[in-house]
Amino acid sequence: MTDLATLRASSFFDPASHSRWISGLGRIAPLVWLVIVVLFIYAPIVILVGASVDPGKLTATKAFLQFPPKGFTWRWYFSITPTMWQSVWLSVELAGAVSVGAVVIGVPAAWGLVKGGSLGRNLLSTLFRAPLQIPFIVTGVALLQAFNAFADATGYRAQGSLLALFIGHLFVATPYVISATGTALSQLSIRFDEAALSLGASSWRVFIRVTLPLIVPAVFGGALFAFLVSFTDVTLALFLAPPNGTTFPVWVFGSLTNDVEASLPALSCLVFLFSIGAMVLLQRLLGLETVLRAGASKG
Repeated sequence: MTDLATLRASSFFDPASHSRWISGLGRIAPLVWLVIVVLFIYAPIVILVGASVDPGKLTATKAFLQFPPKGFTWRWYFSITPTMWQSVWLSVELAGAVSVGAVVIGVPAAWGLVKGGSLGRNLLSTLFRAPLQIPFIVTGVALLQAFNAFADATGYRAQGSLLALFIGHLFVATPYVISATGTALSQLSIRFDEAALSLGASSWRVFIRVTLPLIVPAVFGGALFAFLVSFTDVTLALFLAPPNGTTFPVWVFGSLTNDVEASLPALSCLVFLFSIGAMVLLQRLLGLETVLRAGASKG
């Protein structure tokens, strides 16, 4: 009985001490969970970086990279061929053109949906977002058949060209701009437009001088998602790209299915660093949280 009373009086059974322990665990648990999630997300990147500087296990014709690295070398970074760089620049140029085209088409379309009459608005909004719901492989087959039908009717064969790939990427990327811009427009107070119109501004000047500056983060957000959709696409490119126009994702896919190039991890690391740099630039210019919030919104 004496020992039991002593244990109950100890700090282990002290309610105040127990409450402090639970409170401390409650403060640490979210931090531990955050660290686990970050490690889960970035563990593949860490493995990629480690493999890119591994000297490799050399054979007669290939080098097999390992993780953890058994040494350190920059060899594979200097072994990136012009063909690899060409695929990266092609993807960047194509994605840039797609993002610009999506903005040119998407912003007026979003303006018409929000500012136009209510008749058919829900139907048009659903149609504009339909490409987001269709699997890319279905879209690729449909576009290929459409280009074949167009070629039979006109004699102009667009399939297997960069133009066809641009149109395919534009088809699946424009809804992101429409959605982001439409959400931003629907949240703007009509008082801004009314105030500018009452001061004698035309509708066009109101849009350029008042509305557009207010929705710039949403437009950039939609353009960013359009760029990413184009840059990371493999499926549409397999259907529509020309034989001499291999984009970076298609080149990676081919390398992984045939024979992995030792320089692939090095080039992938450089692309990753380019992406991080673009994110930092967006953060400095517009605020990345605003851009991503606007781009991810669905009106």
